[in-house]
Amino acid sequence: MYTAWKALVRKDVRLFFANRRAVLMSVVAPIAMASFFGYLFGGNGGQPEATRIPVLVVDQDGSPISRGIVARMSGDKALVLMPAGMEQAREAVRKGKATVAFVIPEKFGEIAARAFFGNAAKPEIALLYDPTHGAEMGMVQGILSGHVMEAVSQEAFGGPGSSRLVKDSLADLDKNSGLPPDLKPSLTAMLKAIGQWNAQSQGRPGASQAGLTVPFGTRTEAITSGTGIPYNGYAHYFGGMGVQFILFVGIEVGMGLLLQRREGLWSRLRAAPLSRSVLLGSRAASAAITSMFILVFMFAFARVVFGVRIQGSLPGFLGICAAFSLMTAAFGLLIAALGKTPEATRGIAILGTLLMVMLGGAWVPTFLFPQMLQKLTLAVPTRWAVDGLDAMTWRGMGFSASLGPMAVLVGFALAFGALAVARFRWEE
Repeated sequence: MYTAWKALVRKDVRLFFANRRAVLMSVVAPIAMASFFGYLFGGNGGQPEATRIPVLVVDQDGSPISRGIVARMSGDKALVLMPAGMEQAREAVRKGKATVAFVIPEKFGEIAARAFFGNAAKPEIALLYDPTHGAEMGMVQGILSGHVMEAVSQEAFGGPGSSRLVKDSLADLDKNSGLPPDLKPSLTAMLKAIGQWNAQSQGRPGASQAGLTVPFGTRTEAITSGTGIPYNGYAHYFGGMGVQFILFVGIEVGMGLLLQRREGLWSRLRAAPLSRSVLLGSRAASAAITSMFILVFMFAFARVVFGVRIQGSLPGFLGICAAFSLMTAAFGLLIAALGKTPEATRGIAILGTLLMVMLGGAWVPTFLFPQMLQKLTLAVPTRWAVDGLDAMTWRGMGFSASLGPMAVLVGFALAFGALAVARFRWEE
């Protein structure tokens, strides 16, 4: 019985490698897609030019404050700032050529500086944005608010017109009857102190740089396998694309078995001393071997071309690859056992595979999913495969972190295989 099983496995593996075009497509297609997605979303941890938000600025004021805002925004690494006219900006956003445009109105600097020390009407900066990019608009709005605060406070506390601004604010304060009487002395004393400080600091080096700023800084750190080791996005995308295309191998296993049954091959094999377990087991073994080959070849390519390393446990990585290959082979058997005809089964199998790939985080990392969906996807085998491959590559986890994904994937493989054997039919 073992000899027959081994002969069937050898036959399937030889047939796979004999078709050079099929082998080439099985390897080249996932590599090409993984390379594309890795490049698209940052590759080796850098921020590609395509991810920077294109922003148009319409400066109708031209004051020191508005020029300061534009200069600060231009230096932000998250943005690509370009000057434009009002109509040009509106048309560019409408056509989708720019994500956001902000308009600094006339006399913005003068009015904003006055509103800084009092309750005068506050000027408005208009934000024109593409409604399909609401998140980017919110990001630009936050960045803009910080830079406006810095530019206005710098002008108020050290700019050329700061002395006049304080005098005008004191005059407005005397006329302002809406301010509570108990607050007027404090605000008057503050403005006089600012005026005195401005007068004393005029002409000193660095005095024009004074002003209110956000009272804290930030430091970003990408948590990867170790300190100083950058995140390599290609590791995730090669794992995700590998999972997707290996599942397609499982579909082809199922389609091949259905075609063989329709052609009467199973009926002829039934005359031989072969049980359904031997027949399906040999097919599963050969499919697992070819799937394992594809995964290992993909990551070898990623290692040479994109510097993807197995930062964690190598035995754990190979174990997850083997467990997922077995699960995929069993999935193909289940397709064959439950399907009626190749034509009717293929569409359903592809739909189910794409759903598993999408929910498993192969296309987009699952940490971007809503919390409820993240919990639900734990019932999807591809989630365990993708997370396990991430853990063994760029996360740098040890062998113990691979045991959970391996156990779950092997469990799915046993469940799919048992159901396939139970539902196996020799004839249509």
